[in-house]
Amino acid sequence: MSISAFPELGLPQEQTAALEAHYELLCRWNKVLNLTRIERLKEAVERHYAESLFLAARLDPGRIVDIGSGGGFPGLIVAIARPECSVTLVESHQRKAVFLREASRKLSNVTVLAKRAEDVSETFDWLTSRAVSYSDLASSIGRLAERVALLTGAEEPPSGWPLSWTVDPLPWGRTRFVRVGKIVSRETAPNCFT
Repeated sequence: MSISAFPELGLPQEQTAALEAHYELLCRWNKVLNLTRIERLKEAVERHYAESLFLAARLDPGRIVDIGSGGGFPGLIVAIARPECSVTLVESHQRKAVFLREASRKLSNVTVLAKRAEDVSETFDWLTSRAVSYSDLASSIGRLAERVALLTGAEEPPSGWPLSWTVDPLPWGRTRFVRVGKIVSRETAPNCFT
């Protein structure tokens, strides 16, 4: 069975092939580098690929920074699904950054930065992330991008963040959400996320 066995993902053949290549590489590298605990294809499609595609559909075109990219979720999948977007994958773990470089070799819209988000000085249109704590994202939101799209569990963002949120539950999980936020008060934004 392969990713092409899941037509509900709704991608053209070229993008489906890119997802399949990513999954095969992920499985090989996962044997020596802890990229994911999810190893069965059906679960990987739902928890990794479909979630990332669900988030990708909520982004306007532009420059995207993905914090804590790990195995490429959601940033690498966003880059595959949205080739009109420029995606920067930020991963501080050096070996995971090497994996991301290998996984994105054929994607001209991807840049990999092997550094901590705090050390990134560029600005972007969007910040995305998955499985990174709010406290770890705090110094990046507002500084790197004023719009965010996060794949989260049930825990809500801190109430003091000056963001207007739209929350969409993922269709296949009661406790999984896409939280899309935009800074509403630029005056308080630089100081409130720390």
